[in-house]
Amino acid sequence: MSIYFISDLHLDESRPEITRALFDFLRGPAAGAEALYILGDFFEAWIGDDDDTPLIDEVVRELDRYSGTGTKLYLMHGNRDFLLGNDFAQRAGAELLQDPTRLTLAGHRVLLMHGDSLCTRDEEYMTFRRQARDPAWQQGLLVKPLQERRAIAVQIRAASKAMNSRKAEDIMDVTPEEVERVMAEQDVDIIIHGHTHRPGRHPFTLNGSPAERIVLGDWESNAWCLKASEDSLELMHWPIG
Repeated sequence: MSIYFISDLHLDESRPEITRALFDFLRGPAAGAEALYILGDFFEAWIGDDDDTPLIDEVVRELDRYSGTGTKLYLMHGNRDFLLGNDFAQRAGAELLQDPTRLTLAGHRVLLMHGDSLCTRDEEYMTFRRQARDPAWQQGLLVKPLQERRAIAVQIRAASKAMNSRKAEDIMDVTPEEVERVMAEQDVDIIIHGHTHRPGRHPFTLNGSPAERIVLGDWESNAWCLKASEDSLELMHWPIG
């Protein structure tokens, strides 16, 4: 059986075509898979497991149906949905993963990450990331009324969009030296991540040995996934809509 990896769907009520594409994927290519790993930014924003929008209920039902067929389902936090909690995971039949997570795949030592922590040249974002991952800051946000949290999420997204429009493209990509440092520290030869919306496969040499960075694509005009079989890794995409 195969194992699939996806990220950066940015599910949102304003983009129903992406939700349909996800459901088609779960009922089509990914049906019967051994496992599905969702490596962050599954939702465009997450304001708490108590959010009661119809989209979330719809996604929970589909994920629970999918995991109920026997496929193991894993979720990793991204920079948009870092407040995803155990209540949502349990309802969806999923398990929350630490970032990073190591596993063996197709004979390789692999590290799974969302990818935002590798973008160390973006100092402005890294400052926000440290704040957003602070448990006290998160708890202070989660105790606010639901409607207030929705307004805060809109403000954060608008601020992020404004900041990114002023940054050079290379600043928002991963820092090669940080990739190498993390891979050496974790003793892996492949790293799989999303976040940058720059899908591709990047082979290189790490400490004299072959290594590779595989970047998952965002679901915008195309759906992207990495399919892992017993002895191969295939980065795949197809049109949405």
